[in-house]
Amino acid sequence: MHLYGTPISLGYALVVALALLMALAFECANGFHDTANAVATVIYTNCMRPVAAGVWSGVGNLVGVLVSSGIVGFGVIELLPPDLVPTVSPAANAALVFAVLVPALAWNLGTWYLGLPVSSSHTLIGSLLGVGLANAFLSKQSLAQSVNYSQALSAGAALLVSPVLGLVCAAGLLLLARAAIRDKRIHTPTGDKAPPLWIRSLLLLSSLWVSFSHGSQDGGKGIGLILLILAGILPGAFAINMAVQPQETAGLARDARITSAVVGRHAGWTSAPVDRRAATQELQKYLAPGRHASSGAIYSALSSKISEITEALSGKKGLESLSMPKRVQLRGSIYLASSTINKLIEDKSVTDPAEVATLRAYQKRVAALTRFIPAWVKIAVALALGLGTMTGWRRIAVTVGEKIGRSPLTPAQATSAELVTAGTIAAANSFGIPASTTHVLSSAVAGSMLADRAGLQLQTVGKILWAWVLTIPATVLVSGLLYAMGEGLVRAAGL
Repeated sequence: MHLYGTPISLGYALVVALALLMALAFECANGFHDTANAVATVIYTNCMRPVAAGVWSGVGNLVGVLVSSGIVGFGVIELLPPDLVPTVSPAANAALVFAVLVPALAWNLGTWYLGLPVSSSHTLIGSLLGVGLANAFLSKQSLAQSVNYSQALSAGAALLVSPVLGLVCAAGLLLLARAAIRDKRIHTPTGDKAPPLWIRSLLLLSSLWVSFSHGSQDGGKGIGLILLILAGILPGAFAINMAVQPQETAGLARDARITSAVVGRHAGWTSAPVDRRAATQELQKYLAPGRHASSGAIYSALSSKISEITEALSGKKGLESLSMPKRVQLRGSIYLASSTINKLIEDKSVTDPAEVATLRAYQKRVAALTRFIPAWVKIAVALALGLGTMTGWRRIAVTVGEKIGRSPLTPAQATSAELVTAGTIAAANSFGIPASTTHVLSSAVAGSMLADRAGLQLQTVGKILWAWVLTIPATVLVSGLLYAMGEGLVRAAGL
């Protein structure tokens, strides 16, 4: 069996199939959790029957995945250092992939069974961080190079701030609605009756918006997870975009010459050529926290990396002609060059608008070689997330609808929570940063309850908070241990 000129044995095909099934199961469990974000509010305010609400949310999630750019997923996967995924050892990458999948899936299913709404984003990020830290320990590298800390800090800040934003904004919106709208029917529990048509319509639309935004956000993470599997276990076929046309590589070569001129001016044209290993080490050090481009060495290393990318693509009619190690090497070089350009601009090391535009243009063009999503991946993730949304809603929905507040949800509370959640997740999608739909919605429901002085069930809230606090440490620990065990077995087997 061959794929893009790369031989695939039956054993590896089975490993890939198992990994893909686990990734899709993770997305399905994600749907179990996050269905409640859209259906609990419409069910507990008698806007829609449970089965219809599940289908309504499932369709929104499915469409959200299909139109997703995948930018959130790429950002999450890039928490790992570029020299870790992919490597030239598919067996080692299989150990990495399963070390990420097993704790993330187990934590999602366990907390769902207990009816605790936790974040699939946290489980995935924790598993990736655990693998990165374990790899640094095993390879005796500096912990500063174990993960992409700038990406980790950005993700961490978003995941910490978004629940607070959900709580405060939902409370504010509820107070505004109470002051502006005097209709008592929207400020009291509906009982067995449906709410007024206008707020019922608004709640249905806002729940659909939550589902759509969630599909774009968490569907993107599922897409990124599958691309990690493909690039890790089948690097010869998926390390780079084999569908890139020759004219694209020719355009990349033109942009590289212009970009090299910009980088060369900052290097001072005085540094000697930097070999591949030295350039890689220099850029890895620069990408660690606290490093700044204080000398021409960074620019010389970047110039060398750009030249390396150009040489790898020079004269190639198709990328199939690149050997598997060359494809893997090219992916790592592109990641380092792109990340360095991004940091140079963010650090204000390059400030001239024309130079920034040139660097961004090159960065965008070169990203097309590694940031690609096969159509079948989107479809598979969309179906898995939609299926999970339609079937697994009850446990988490009961917690959100019945056990957070001391009294039933009112239409005003539900609508405030949904609108704030949808807006927050949509904003996170536009910036390409991960946010937890579960955390935002749960916090927004609590905020609306507090604003209405309805009170909270502190025992349930305490359990949810403990689950939130423990998610990342638990998944970091388990994924790190699993990776260390898997790496040991791979070495012992000589694979």
